[in-house]
Amino acid sequence: MPGVEFNCRPTVIGSMPHTDPESACAQIARYLKDIPAWPQLPRRSFRENMYAQYSQGFPGVVVEEDEKKIYVDRSREPEALERLYAAYLENEFVKYAISPEYAAGLHQFLSLTDLSPLAVKGQVTGPVTWGLTVTDDTGKGILYDDFLGDAVPKLLRLKAAWQEKELRRISKNTIIFVDEPYMSAFGSVSVMLSRAQVINLLEEVFGGIGGLKGVHCCGNTDWSVLLETSVDIISFDAYNSASSLSLYPAEVKKFLDRGGTVAWGIVPNEEDSLARESAASLKDRLEEAMAPFTRQDIRFKQLIAQGLLTPSCGLASLATEEAAARVLELLSELSETIRKRYM
Repeated sequence: MPGVEFNCRPTVIGSMPHTDPESACAQIARYLKDIPAWPQLPRRSFRENMYAQYSQGFPGVVVEEDEKKIYVDRSREPEALERLYAAYLENEFVKYAISPEYAAGLHQFLSLTDLSPLAVKGQVTGPVTWGLTVTDDTGKGILYDDFLGDAVPKLLRLKAAWQEKELRRISKNTIIFVDEPYMSAFGSVSVMLSRAQVINLLEEVFGGIGGLKGVHCCGNTDWSVLLETSVDIISFDAYNSASSLSLYPAEVKKFLDRGGTVAWGIVPNEEDSLARESAASLKDRLEEAMAPFTRQDIRFKQLIAQGLLTPSCGLASLATEEAAARVLELLSELSETIRKRYM
């Protein structure tokens, strides 16, 4: 599937404001027929928070649902690290499945029988974001731990591989996004990682993904780092930070010329902005976001052909399910408008 032309078809980042997985999946199935994605439901349970959701099986992990805390106690389960490495070496990802208690939306999605999509999308929290947000019992990001830091990308690789296998029941064409919001802090004192370390962490997770590999970052970042990896899809907030990616025209051109896809997060995930927008206004905004690239020797038709459309970020921040439906409706309508106009 590498080099596929999506022609600005719509999909989503993952999270939804719903607490009922059946309702969330019904919305996705209605509006995202070509590239549906399973819904993460953090309001349903803290276990579906993007950090807790992929934590099962990590050595010493403690999830305190009532306190809404997740951390690693290094004194617990010393044998769990050995089990994790053994599963990694044998690629026994089934041992690191994501259970329904941690991903009700995923398991409901897998039960749908009326989908016949072009591709199916899943997501996993990235190693930089997971490893710096989940701390040890001293409050230090687990990625900085000399013993356990190396286990972070290995766990997430197994989670991604298991998820992809399950999603292939719906479509043989899979897309797995590695969500890295923490990359917006790359280069600051809060992310004491080198360029090479970030690339190696991502490539470790990518190694478990057989289909298309995406990276989503909803803030400004050094996109040249992410574009240096083997990533197939770059996903960014084109609504609020349209210029962030255009600062790297040479890298984006090289990425597109090797068959890469840009996912334009052009539909806002915030109520006030949502109320002001229509498919027509978002079409204008998308074309404005693409314009700087066309001035850097990248063809507009290539941007359209090798584009996906998404919300600016996840939808769990929205107050209501109706607002989420409005986002999906705009997304679908905008995609149809673009394809009719340019394809």
